[in-house]
Amino acid sequence: MNESNQVIKVDSTTMKKIADYYGNYRLDKVVPYTNFVARIGMTTITAYNSGKVMFQGVDAEREAALWEGTPSKPKTKKSNGGKSATTLPANFSQLSVLGSDEVGNGSYFGPVTVCAAYVDKTMVAKLKALGVKDSKELTDPQIVTLSAVIKETIPYKLLIVEPEKYNQIQPKYNAVHMKVALHNQAIFLLLKELAPEKPEAILIDQFTPEANYRKYVKSEQHQVQEKLYFVTKGEQYHMAVAAASIISRAAFLEELDKESIELGFKVPSGAGANADKLAARVLEKGGIELLGKFAKLHFANTEKAKKIASRS
Repeated sequence: MNESNQVIKVDSTTMKKIADYYGNYRLDKVVPYTNFVARIGMTTITAYNSGKVMFQGVDAEREAALWEGTPSKPKTKKSNGGKSATTLPANFSQLSVLGSDEVGNGSYFGPVTVCAAYVDKTMVAKLKALGVKDSKELTDPQIVTLSAVIKETIPYKLLIVEPEKYNQIQPKYNAVHMKVALHNQAIFLLLKELAPEKPEAILIDQFTPEANYRKYVKSEQHQVQEKLYFVTKGEQYHMAVAAASIISRAAFLEELDKESIELGFKVPSGAGANADKLAARVLEKGGIELLGKFAKLHFANTEKAKKIASRS
């Protein structure tokens, strides 16, 4: 797997938001000169008193990108030709856009869900009136309810990779490559359904640099390469990504509920201490084979769960 280190400098307001965001993923460890240390999936976040935040691991780029820049100013970056280019065209929020987003990559239990959603320019105002916005600003019950309405309103394609399937794929694909493959497949399938209608743009909620995405997508059978745009916090730029995010999140929550029913106890999202304890119970109940049906085994939680189970 490709790991990387990313360091960003933030102000006190952003630092508080970061601390709140990763609150459920904090580690029980004291490191000198730090505010906190957290771990989500395969990425460790270390927040220093100086205002610097270091992200280390497979999804370091994605996590760091969540906190860099401001939503009102899309970043300027180098295109493949090396020339500087603005990420999004003017009036982007009013275009007919296909957007994609994923949920579950940083959660030990549950699937990875990826959704591509198409919002024609004539539907933007309607979705806004329905209350479609950044899923982080909605409660889980609101997300589940709103997702059902969105799915009746616009075209979408949802892919769900259950843990058992994820564990089969993961040794061959690193975390970023897997997400590229899933986003590309969801977009391709939705474009196929929309034909002959075509979106004016395709916006991917950015989880890796554009060059990296395009490198991985070249290995896919059905490559979507045209009209692609990449920006972090994509739901703030177009309703299509916001809708895709809500559908993905709802599907993830519904799958967690199914796991809870099947196991007989509440399955948590995230990758914190609660996940370790539950994984230990699952190991005691049915060993690694059973755990592999519900959790992403390459996470560090698996080894922690084995230690807990061995002490009981």
